Amino acid sequence: MAHDYIALLEAEPEGGYTVTFPEIGIAATYGANREEALAQAEDMLEEAVLGMMAHGDDVPPPARARIRGTRATVVLPPLTAAKLEAYRAMRAAGLNKKQLAERLGWQPSQVTRLFDGRHASRLDQIEAALKALGRRLVVSSETA
Repeated sequence: MAHDYIALLEAEPEGGYTVTFPEIGIAATYGANREEALAQAEDMLEEAVLGMMAHGDDVPPPARARIRGTRATVVLPPLTAAKLEAYRAMRAAGLNKKQLAERLGWQPSQVTRLFDGRHASRLDQIEAALKALGRRLVVSSETA
């Protein structure tokens, strides 16, 4: 699944840009120019996704519908995207963090840290969680 979300950029009359993410319905952020606005948008998107995971909410996938207006694509950082994949797999399996911990033979706090944005989880931990959920982590690259 792709982890690139549509960011709508709206030029402000006094200058700068306001950015919103219609796909996930989060509040706007602002930047004095397009580059600054997109940098702020990257941080806001990651924090919003991590917040939804922390609260046990569904994280909507990126839409592929046409959206009018000036837009850009903002991509989740790779580690956050990997955590999100494990989180979605856990929810799709109908499990909570405690049940996933039991499957893995881990303490529940280890699974909580796995989905925590402030914790630099290792890829082998994410791979183990995905494997316990019948999934595997796939890595690819693309031209910048």
